[in-house]
Amino acid sequence: QVQLVESGGGLVQAGDSLRLSCAASGRTFSVFHMGWFRQAPGKEREFVAAIRWTSGSTYYADSVKGRFTISRDNAKITMYLQMNSLKPEDTAVYYCGSSLSNSDGIYDRPYWYHYWGRGTQVTVSS
Repeated sequence: QVQLVESGGGLVQAGDSLRLSCAASGRTFSVFHMGWFRQAPGKEREFVAAIRWTSGSTYYADSVKGRFTISRDNAKITMYLQMNSLKPEDTAVYYCGSSLSNSDGIYDRPYWYHYWGRGTQVTVSS
């Protein structure tokens, strides 16, 4: 099993920045990809960004490209999401996911990920 814990969410104003963290523990040797998804009230879970753990290759949703940056710390087994120029439409619960696949799969679909954290709330006021 892999345990994931998100942190760093909060209430900010439009244009501000936040950095989210996702700490992994357990059978972390089985994790090849990790990603961030978000879910706003009344909407489905939406892909935000993903990273291939070994190479550091990154993938972004068009809605956040140029504003958000995903990264990882190999020593700490932690993934980060630096969010700049936040907009009210970024308001959502942000979830950290991990995938056991080491190939280029469907990284922008929730069902490709095997483990999830409980989420952290991000609220951006206008």
